Amino acid sequence: MYKKISVSLLITLVTLFTTACTISFTPTALPPDVSATVPSQPQPSTSPVQPFTPIPVVTSPAQPLPSIADVVAKVKPSVVALNVEVAGFDFFNRPTTQKGAGSGWIISPDGIIVTNNHVVADAKLISVTLDDGRTFPVDLDTVKTDALTDLAILKINADGLPAARVGDSARMRIGDWVVAIGNALGEGTRATQGIISRKDVSLNMDQTEILYGLIETDAAINPGNSGGTLVNMSGEVIGINSAKLSAVGVEATGFAISTGTAVPVIEQLMQSGTAIHPWLGVSLAPIDQLAIQNYNLTVDKGALVVDVGAGSPAALAGVRIGDVIVSFDGKNVGTVDNLIQGIRQSRVGQSVEIIVLRGASRNTVTADLVERPN
Repeated sequence: MYKKISVSLLITLVTLFTTACTISFTPTALPPDVSATVPSQPQPSTSPVQPFTPIPVVTSPAQPLPSIADVVAKVKPSVVALNVEVAGFDFFNRPTTQKGAGSGWIISPDGIIVTNNHVVADAKLISVTLDDGRTFPVDLDTVKTDALTDLAILKINADGLPAARVGDSARMRIGDWVVAIGNALGEGTRATQGIISRKDVSLNMDQTEILYGLIETDAAINPGNSGGTLVNMSGEVIGINSAKLSAVGVEATGFAISTGTAVPVIEQLMQSGTAIHPWLGVSLAPIDQLAIQNYNLTVDKGALVVDVGAGSPAALAGVRIGDVIVSFDGKNVGTVDNLIQGIRQSRVGQSVEIIVLRGASRNTVTADLVERPN
């Protein structure tokens, strides 16, 4: 009997256990604010931000530099060396003779030579040595000068000389190759090469002399080069070496008078022996803060008139001290240089319209330019 009860109990327990194991269980969803989230991992990009374009590589050969030797060979026969003697005084104020050297170039086969005024000014003796070694004395009566532009011509008694070709300086560009040829250091003709650094430069030579229309170059220009040639790669003269800027920290800065500025003056010297320049008759000052304060100016550009010559074209036109010239012959005047260049590019006898500011008023006057007095 006990055995039957035990078996029945065992069967009952097994049945309950089996039933319990088959009960399904459904989990309860968690509230949204506590749901577990799994951050997504960034995937590496396999495409570029923008379509890739290969970098083009130029395969054409670089252009070779022009032959400097060919240029020098073409121009050198036209360049001459000048030897100059000038009367002076020694330390004890005794009369003495000072010797100098310069350069020039043949502009006409009949012996007319171009140089700088400062090379031959006040000379008591001048001789010219040609590239072929021949030396000629210079008759001082043939020396014609123009101090305002630092130009001069002279003549030697010779014919059939190799005249240099004159080029158009206006066509030259910054970066163009040029060659300076002259009697550097008084030791014979030599050549240096460089490029044009600037054009239409103004340079103060001293307190009274300003050169305009200069070409700046890094071709080495040394004492003795003055009056020599600055030529382009076609062997044409596009400038006349005139000055060298020497200062601490400044290297290879030389200047030449452009042919655009020089040729009209040279032609006058050849035709009449003198160069005529138009004259307005005003002394000018730049407009700076001091000028604005002293003259009560209302503008910061223009040319300030600080003196007017008695009986000058400016005086007759009614220009006064303290006026600011802002226009000359229809062109704006922003600086003193603008006005001076405008005057020099005009003609003697020409009537020009000038706009001046006088206080708050703007006045237009007309001046008849006359020949500049010596």
